[in-house]
Amino acid sequence: MKHENQFDCPIPAPDADDPFPHTHPGTDDLRYQAHLREAERRAFSNGDDLAELAERSHKILLATPLPKEWPKDSPEYWRWMAGEIGPPPADTNQALDIKTIQRDRAATMRGYPLVTFDEMEADPPAKSWLIKGILARGETSAWIAPPGAMKSALLAEAAICVGAGLDWHGYRNKGAAGVLYFAIERSDLVKRRLRAHRARLGLAGTPICVSSATIDLTHPDAFKKVIDTIRDAQTILGDDIGLVIIDTFAKLIAAAGGDENSAKDQGAVFANVQRVKNVTGVHVALIGHTGKDESRGARGSNALLGDVDVMVTIGGDEIKSVTVTKANDAPEGPLFSFKSDVHEFGTDEDGDPITVNIVSDEDISSQSERKPAEPKLSTNQRVMYRLLSDAGPTGLTVEAWNELAKENGIATKQRHYEARMALKDKGLVREYAGVWRVNG
Repeated sequence: MKHENQFDCPIPAPDADDPFPHTHPGTDDLRYQAHLREAERRAFSNGDDLAELAERSHKILLATPLPKEWPKDSPEYWRWMAGEIGPPPADTNQALDIKTIQRDRAATMRGYPLVTFDEMEADPPAKSWLIKGILARGETSAWIAPPGAMKSALLAEAAICVGAGLDWHGYRNKGAAGVLYFAIERSDLVKRRLRAHRARLGLAGTPICVSSATIDLTHPDAFKKVIDTIRDAQTILGDDIGLVIIDTFAKLIAAAGGDENSAKDQGAVFANVQRVKNVTGVHVALIGHTGKDESRGARGSNALLGDVDVMVTIGGDEIKSVTVTKANDAPEGPLFSFKSDVHEFGTDEDGDPITVNIVSDEDISSQSERKPAEPKLSTNQRVMYRLLSDAGPTGLTVEAWNELAKENGIATKQRHYEARMALKDKGLVREYAGVWRVNG
């Protein structure tokens, strides 16, 4: 009951000098907490389900327009309080409301976290790129090459470009981020390469950490220490970690007695890699080896191909070619080419030069490398390859390719499929969005 001298009074605006702005009675957090308390009170009084009532309350709140307000921990909040900028756009405000609802729902629901169809609008459709078109946060890539093909050197250069905010072989950097490099193999070589780039580019304070520890990602809880290490690196560097490099994948699996030929062991590792990404939002780049037949991709179980978002192969002699051989939602084909270079630190006590091989900063056209000798092809494979090559950059759909093959004496769909897959395995053709094209 209201006292006779009481009257309604609007909640005053937050004070910029308030040391505890989150306790202001008009804040979103307290309004959500009030809804939760009301749901709890009703649940205990009526014997209803708390989670159901809280969710119902959240739905009502989501439909109710809230005051537009920047998050309290954002730099925009205090600029808004000082009158320098206006409130956030309506879509930003709604996204913040949805995030708060999801957080509170996770605290009251007993099952796994869920996102509704409408709540999906809170997340931007574009990927959060580190290097646009190649490395995106929350994804996994595999960089596969035979020994001596400079795969670790290439990823050391990628670490420098991500950390220093530099473009990488013509691909745009979308903002500097911290890098954690797990150098399970030859950590001294990794550090020398990073030092060489530091000297050449005149860098200092670039947010990169290297761990030479033998890490384990095979057991169910093994990912927790990796997450702790990522957080430690963030604390040390004072920067958010965007890229985690693991060198090499074979040593990662072998660390706990696993077998890279076992799909089960690979699956256990990738389950933990996914948990690391879910918690931290990093991109995980795995460095691996090709098998005896380089044209067939990574060594070991082919489960690797299905578990990564992007698979890249590196090949060539003097000039190395970097090629995407598998991508979930990007075109496959050549990325760029590069050469190695020798960096000299100085001389040792005997007067001999102290050197390390790194990726050269020389601009190499992806078309400049001499084409390798054509792999041996069967008659059907040669016909199928010629037909696709004649189609030019436009390429062919499977149906159109099959029809041309029939006209050239390859009668059955089974023969078309076998030839097509053989050409793909040899790296001669690729498919994207239902259209096949020749590589190179």
